[in-house]
Amino acid sequence: MAGKNTVYSSFFLSNEVEDQFNSHLNLQQFCKVDNTLAGTAGMTRKVNVYKATDGTEKLGVGEGNSKSITVSFTPEEYKILLAQNRFEYYDEEAMEDPMVVPVGVRHMGTDMFNTVNKDIFAEFGKAELTLEAADYGFGTFADAVAKLNIESTDNDPSAVAPMAFAFANAEDMAAIRKALKDDLKYVESFVRTGYVGTVAGVNLYTKKDATKGEIILATRQAVTLFVKKGTEIEQIVGHGRSAEDANTRLNTIFARKYYLAALTDKTKVVKITVSGE
Repeated sequence: MAGKNTVYSSFFLSNEVEDQFNSHLNLQQFCKVDNTLAGTAGMTRKVNVYKATDGTEKLGVGEGNSKSITVSFTPEEYKILLAQNRFEYYDEEAMEDPMVVPVGVRHMGTDMFNTVNKDIFAEFGKAELTLEAADYGFGTFADAVAKLNIESTDNDPSAVAPMAFAFANAEDMAAIRKALKDDLKYVESFVRTGYVGTVAGVNLYTKKDATKGEIILATRQAVTLFVKKGTEIEQIVGHGRSAEDANTRLNTIFARKYYLAALTDKTKVVKITVSGE
């Protein structure tokens, strides 16, 4: 016969999930974070999205520019999303191994990270600025950075992230490393998961789910993650269980996070494609 089940404090569980969410996804590294989100799933939030037109031209002697780079913004509506997951355990499992619940709750945070991270990367993938290059050489990355509307604050040495970063899948990254050779520098202070090296002021990262043949280069001003502070926790344990769950001694924990990821500045992200690759 099972003994009395252990009821975990919702405050403790909420902190566990939130800690895992933040430790797995260094949000400050790749995007801006706005903790002022309010509302519920399905509600809309208007976001000003900035964009710019290309204006770089190759000129001959005595020639001048025929067009200028222009910047504009349009308000776009994004729906607030709710990320929720569920962890179930039996009284006997928690009694037999006290790590069952803490490990399960930690993975709730990790799994939530994966869901939100996918949406963040999808926003980078909406890049409208493009660069078609002949190879993965130093010049390609220098030209891509030149397309971005870089401001002094983007290169703030006190910032967590460098001026720009780029994502590529493992296969493309191998080609990049072969092409760059000695131009690829490794900065020890930038050691993070997936970091490969730095070229032309751009930190390169391997990302498994990046699209083959496309390199996303951006600054952290490109995407903003709007989040509602904290993680909501709901427990159905003890006397709160249904008759059926009480009979089988099944406990359930729900974790919820309200958020939305938005490409808020299209002037800060460029998509690179290499011909023949």
